[in-house]
Amino acid sequence: MERDYPLEKVRNFGIIAHIDAGKTTTSERVLYYTGMSHKIGEVHDGEATTDWMEQERERGITITSAAVTCFWTPTYAGGDKNKKHRFNIIDTPGHIDFTVEVKRSLRVLDGAVVVFDGVAGVEPQSETNWRYADEAMVPRICFVNKLDRTGASFEHSYKTILDRLSKNAVRMQIPVGLEDKHEGVVDLLKMKAYYFDGAMGDNVIEKDIPEELKADAEKYHSELIEKIVEQDDVLMSEYLDGKVPSLEVLKSTMRKAVIANKIFPVFAGSALKNKGVQLVLDAVIDYLPSPTDIPAIEGVNPDTEEKDVRHASDAEPFSALAFKVATDPFVGQIIFFRVYSGSLSAGSYIYNPRTRNKERIGRILRMHANDREEVKKVFAGEIAAAVGLKDTITSDTLCDEERPIELYRIIFPEPVIQLRVEPKTKADQEKMGMALNRLAQEDPTFRVTTDAETNETIIAGMGELHLEIIVDRMKREFSVETNVGKPQVAYRETITGTSEMEGKYIKQSGGRGNYGHVKIKIKPMDMNVDINDLPKNVKREKDFEFVNSIKGGAIPQEYIPACEKGFKEGLDRGVLAGFKLVNVSVDLYDGSFHEVDSNEMAFKIAASMAVQDACKVAKPVILEPMMKVEVVTPDKFMGDVTGSLSGKRGLIEGMEARGMNQVVKAVVPLSEMFGYMTSLRSMTEGRAGFTMEFLRYDIVPNSVATSIIESRK
Repeated sequence: MERDYPLEKVRNFGIIAHIDAGKTTTSERVLYYTGMSHKIGEVHDGEATTDWMEQERERGITITSAAVTCFWTPTYAGGDKNKKHRFNIIDTPGHIDFTVEVKRSLRVLDGAVVVFDGVAGVEPQSETNWRYADEAMVPRICFVNKLDRTGASFEHSYKTILDRLSKNAVRMQIPVGLEDKHEGVVDLLKMKAYYFDGAMGDNVIEKDIPEELKADAEKYHSELIEKIVEQDDVLMSEYLDGKVPSLEVLKSTMRKAVIANKIFPVFAGSALKNKGVQLVLDAVIDYLPSPTDIPAIEGVNPDTEEKDVRHASDAEPFSALAFKVATDPFVGQIIFFRVYSGSLSAGSYIYNPRTRNKERIGRILRMHANDREEVKKVFAGEIAAAVGLKDTITSDTLCDEERPIELYRIIFPEPVIQLRVEPKTKADQEKMGMALNRLAQEDPTFRVTTDAETNETIIAGMGELHLEIIVDRMKREFSVETNVGKPQVAYRETITGTSEMEGKYIKQSGGRGNYGHVKIKIKPMDMNVDINDLPKNVKREKDFEFVNSIKGGAIPQEYIPACEKGFKEGLDRGVLAGFKLVNVSVDLYDGSFHEVDSNEMAFKIAASMAVQDACKVAKPVILEPMMKVEVVTPDKFMGDVTGSLSGKRGLIEGMEARGMNQVVKAVVPLSEMFGYMTSLRSMTEGRAGFTMEFLRYDIVPNSVATSIIESRK
């Protein structure tokens, strides 16, 4: 079986945005225009194709990223079937609690369409998603949506992109009319106006630019040409000599610049009113990369630990990254994966470098939201789902056993909020464990732990809505009824000083005894040192650093890993209030052993005791998660809003006007933000709203720390 579409005609891209910017509505138009759906599903009717979970339809928000395969022939191709391209699209959530879906999707996509609200412009989650895209070096196209809304302003939205995201954004279009007079767009490269006729805007009609827009169009056309020719020295010198490049040359130069993240083209329209979406799809073909345009994927050889690469080619050894685990009610667990090189047939075996095991691929599915099409084989550059993999989790590499490679894993943010849950009945007990395990497999930012002292089950996630959805899914999908405790903050502990300590574990019990003895120094981790610049004897993980300074075999080499394990276990339980200790550097510099009585367990216990005792005298403090909060409020409530945030130990960072409203930016402890929406609504007659996302951990003030410690006793 051969591939049905050449790699050059494949586009893997995501649609990302702040919540309520019209992302899913845009996706629905894409599905309609590409012929994947014969009617447009609206979010406000609970009918969106890509929002297929019950919880998504009820709330009118996207919770999980949905993958869709469809096909598009550019509008300028005149229906030429040879110019048809395959799109693999992922519609991602906008709510901050489900930010992991954006992060993992961007890792496997080659490009992104970033949607902005034409009234608000750049919003907090737009900035976060843009940052994730920067980290993943994903080329982007911007689409300023909702230009039919009251208060819409393309220029304001464009300015916020320049000010907050990138100076490299450039207008590709300007709108013809705004609000209820929004009729179409002007293409600044072709210098033509486009209108969208028919019930669903199916017919794209090209006309001359309206007289009142000609002056602006000429001005912005010159800016666009200058921005493009800046990317090429030869074009620049020709342009300065008065020669304007042809449309084809401009487009190909622009394409290279977009793929290199040097230009971010900005388009205009209204997805709800069916204006502008087809031209954005044309731009995806013209400017976003195919799998062959992006650099080879990097990883390491799991056997030699040396760097290795895979190019986007069917002829290379097979490699793929599992980026999502989902439970399907009909086929069970399915693993979404992106193929980077080679091909994979249903029924064949793949190798997982993490588990060092082979697994058999039962079936391969091409997903259309929650519908599926079974295929026999997938090739490089494709996104598909596999059935039959039992031991594969998010971020695992799937590869050829003869030529193994481990692709770099996706780094996920830590949960910041916790809930205690218990089953309502004995019958729910066993089902709850299975449900939580399944949900934790699907979502890397959702954690399940058991409190060692109370034996209660604790679930942790990214926000109140995140955990609310988890509890709701347990009830609906797994028929598990639960009692839920109050939300709790995921505090941490750390040290602010240094100390030295020794730990001895000596136990005689008639026969062979136990003997472990370590001497350590601890200090706060130096976060300014690059991980690549650390000496060879230093091993750094996310919140822990282990320095092995043992000289002359004071502790035999075989006991060193046991010591490291003991340090980690000792740091799991803090010395002030029992919260996990983080950012601690432990230097094992001396110790002793007994020829007969020493063993791994003794050294592990000695190491755990030493690090606990050392932390007690190294000026321990409690850390709390601080949230970046943005409140949008009418002008007359500004004083009340800033006063309430200050009363919550919030630091007001700035204020600005946005349309008819004021925006207050602040940093506030998470512990103070529970139930804030209710008090904000009552304070502002229901007219204000807010968003928040995790920013950093800060030291808790002494008065607050005392009450936290008291509550833990």
